[in-house]
Amino acid sequence: QVQLVESGGGLVQVGDSLILSCAASGRTFGSYVVGWFRQAPGKEREFVAFISRSAQIKFSADSLQGRFTISRDNIANTVYLQMNSLKPEDTATYYCAAATEVDAPKRPSEYTNWGQGTRVTVSS
Repeated sequence: QVQLVESGGGLVQVGDSLILSCAASGRTFGSYVVGWFRQAPGKEREFVAFISRSAQIKFSADSLQGRFTISRDNIANTVYLQMNSLKPEDTATYYCAAATEVDAPKRPSEYTNWGQGTRVTVSS
């Protein structure tokens, strides 16, 4: 089992950039596909991006219009989410999650391990 801890959230202004980190424990981190989701108050958890085990495949939600980039460092056991041109609608708690059984997981049910989340607030 892998354990995930997110960090890097905070209060930013519209147009700012922010990098979120997802640190994983365990020696099998490289065997997991890792994704980012977000959940705003009163809304369902929303897919943001995922990255394949070797980082060769990266996929982000179309709604983000290329503003967010996912990356990973399997030596450091960390996945990152670079967020640019932040908007108020990006305000949410951001979660990273790990999946083993699905190669291109975009639904929360396809992930088996979750972090506790990190809060991002974009102020106008």
